[in-house]
Amino acid sequence: MDYGLALPSLGWDANRDGIVAAVELAQEHGFSDVWVTDHLLIDQAGADDYGRIYEAVTLLAWIAGISRGSELRLGSSVIVVPMRNAVVLAKELATVDALSDGRLIAGFGGGWNEAEFANVGAEDRFHVRGAYVDETIAVCRHLWSGSRQPFHGRFHEFDDFNFEPLPAQGVNVPIWLGGRDDRALRRTGRLADTYHASATAPKGYEPRIPVIREAAEAAGRPMPRLSARVRVELDAAAESFYTMHGSPADVAAEIRAFAALGVDHLALAFSPRDAPGLRAAVRRFVDEVVPLV
Repeated sequence: MDYGLALPSLGWDANRDGIVAAVELAQEHGFSDVWVTDHLLIDQAGADDYGRIYEAVTLLAWIAGISRGSELRLGSSVIVVPMRNAVVLAKELATVDALSDGRLIAGFGGGWNEAEFANVGAEDRFHVRGAYVDETIAVCRHLWSGSRQPFHGRFHEFDDFNFEPLPAQGVNVPIWLGGRDDRALRRTGRLADTYHASATAPKGYEPRIPVIREAAEAAGRPMPRLSARVRVELDAAAESFYTMHGSPADVAAEIRAFAALGVDHLALAFSPRDAPGLRAAVRRFVDEVVPLV
């Protein structure tokens, strides 16, 4: 299993020291990547989870700087693309990839909070957000490829343009897609490099895989890689949403269940936001859980 670390960049006690500690811990323990979370202007109903959150693309750029010279990949889990202009997003991500020497993973999603869309002036996109994600991927691939050909889509059109610098990875910046309904799963099969689920147990993950595979085969593409973002709470009871919890053996058994499905990457989210608490949680996972997997 390949492990990533979700940065503690959200929550009322999120702070810079905790984020720095997470980046350091990922490098120290050989994690492959670190992950930012995205919301912009959440409503009060979601404030306990996302009321304080560092902006995702800015944070990716900052992490690229503080981890300069390392092989640590930098991912978004996931950017809510319909709340953004696709050309601006393509430019921002190309810049991050260029400055990080090709370490970006572009995680995209369609979003779920209609009130937040309205808060950022994108309410008209909420009910067409799937189509907007499709076009955003097309815009990014078109611009990242270095093409000078016109682009004519449903939401974006440009004929006379220049786009530099290109990403260090060029058109091959990996795009990971989240989502759980069949439309999102089929989009993953058609367009994505990896499926990146969130808050989903192995038994909930399993029926999604054939949908992704069928769409990939219909598009003449290889099956995308399978990933999941999961919260880890050792010696804790179950949360209201899916959490790998209980003893180290219990958590290791959940990881093996993911692996049996073909999931080979887990982005781990730990509850501590402070640097000492996060260090203790990550080190315990590495010392007590990983050897049991």
